[in-house]
Amino acid sequence: MADIPSSRKEQIDALLLQLAGASARKINGLDAYFVSDKMFACISGNGVGLRLPVATATELQFSRDNVGPFSPGGVASTREWVQIERADAAEYAKDLELFQASLDFVKKGRR
Repeated sequence: MADIPSSRKEQIDALLLQLAGASARKINGLDAYFVSDKMFACISGNGVGLRLPVATATELQFSRDNVGPFSPGGVASTREWVQIERADAAEYAKDLELFQASLDFVKKGRR
């Protein structure tokens, strides 16, 4: 798996780490973002995967051409995970509401 250019990671860090409670660390070689010690987003290839309620994740995959299933390393994940592809990492600022929704969803948990 190719290394992510640090400038791209730095741009995504700057965006996601401004969210209250968000932290970053590597897990299984991926740059991941956590809240309350649970992963809500991670960088994979040219995209960023994020966890959302299944209905939201499904709707995004049908309504946006740059959103698809999240499959890091070619391994499919759950229906709660989608991946947003953007050639320019600065464009992820347009998805800030989705990242906040992901953080909120993961923080609440499913207890």
